[in-house]
Amino acid sequence: MTLTAPQRLLSLGGLALKPNSSANVPFQVSWTILRIVAGIVMIHNGLDKLTNIESFAEAYVAYLGFPFPITLSYLAAFTELIGAPLVALGLFTRPAALGLFFTMGVAMYHHIKVAGFSIPYLELSALYAATFLFFWVNGAGAFSVDAVLARFMAGVQRNQATDQRESLETAFQRSGLPEAETPTR
Repeated sequence: MTLTAPQRLLSLGGLALKPNSSANVPFQVSWTILRIVAGIVMIHNGLDKLTNIESFAEAYVAYLGFPFPITLSYLAAFTELIGAPLVALGLFTRPAALGLFFTMGVAMYHHIKVAGFSIPYLELSALYAATFLFFWVNGAGAFSVDAVLARFMAGVQRNQATDQRESLETAFQRSGLPEAETPTR
């Protein structure tokens, strides 16, 4: 059966929002705590960038040789200011975590370029990067807005499939065609 555009959109949306699941409640609770804490403590990084965007752009972005350092600095700041609360809420977690993962990847690259593979210099951005990679791969967990939205989308999709099946059955019955006979040998 061919899916319509809205059905495809619901299906893809449900897949993007649906977390990898485990029925283990303590695991889901710890997953939720990690998501909330990582999202909340990341917000200040975006705020810090905005306090003096020109300084950040010069010291970090231009230093790495990236073009448009002011624009990229604003992009990094707003990725952190918007993406971090989304992760904390568990709303659009995968795309938000992907943006934050890339931001932390650039931070790690900067730290390596400045100080080499110095663990004290790399540790915070590496922990953030690993955390956001986890949420990008696994989603927000069972206790999240994403999980509620995924369940809602799945229900809408089921209802649409049921309505479509009933509509086809009604149309077939109205056509007056005899039901297919089972072949005999």
